[in-house]
Amino acid sequence: MTSSFLTGFALGFSLILAIGAQNAFVLRQGIRRHYVLPVVLTCAVSDAVLIAAGVAGFGALAEAAPWLKPVMTYGGAAFLFVYGGLSFRSALTGSGALKADGANTTGLWPTLGICIALTWGNPHVYLDTLVLLGSVAAGHDGSRLAFGGGAVAASFVFFFALGFGARLLAPFFAKPASWRVLDAAVGVLMWAIAITLILQL
Repeated sequence: MTSSFLTGFALGFSLILAIGAQNAFVLRQGIRRHYVLPVVLTCAVSDAVLIAAGVAGFGALAEAAPWLKPVMTYGGAAFLFVYGGLSFRSALTGSGALKADGANTTGLWPTLGICIALTWGNPHVYLDTLVLLGSVAAGHDGSRLAFGGGAVAASFVFFFALGFGARLLAPFFAKPASWRVLDAAVGVLMWAIAITLILQL
C-alpha cells in the first residue's frame, strides 16, 4: 500500500511538474498574490476528479478485457518516454523559462474561468490522468486506491506549494538555467518509471 501510494505520488508529481499554460498561470497568480487559494483549489480538485475517474474506470475495463492491461501499460510507457524526451528537449533549449509580468486586475470569476479553461481544455490532462495514471494503476492490483490517493496528494501538494510559494520561487525561476535543471530531473524520473513499467510486464 505504501509503495503504491509513493509510486502514485511520484508519477503524479512528475506529470504536473513540467511547465505549461496551467502551471504558468498558477505561478503568476502566486507571484501577484491574486486569488491564490481559489485557483490552487480549482486545479487540485479538477485533478482529483480526473485521477479518480482514470483509476476507477480503467480498473473496471481491465477486469472486463484482460488484454487491455498490457496494451495500455506499453502505451503508457511509450507516452512517458515521449513526455520525458520533451522534458529533455526543454532542458537543452531552455524553453521553460517563465516571465510573469504586468498587473492583474481580473475579478474572481473571470480568473477561475481562465483556470478551468486551462485545466479542462488541455488534452494532455486526459492523457495524464485517464489514460496514463489509469493504466499504471492497473498494475497495482489490490492497491489502486492507494496509488490514486498518492497521485491526488501530489496534485494538492504541488499546486499549493506552487501557488503559495511562488513569491519565494520567483527570483530563482526567473533564470532559464533553473528550469533546465527541473526539466532534466522530470525527464529522468519519467524514463525511469517507463522502464519499470515494461520490466513489470
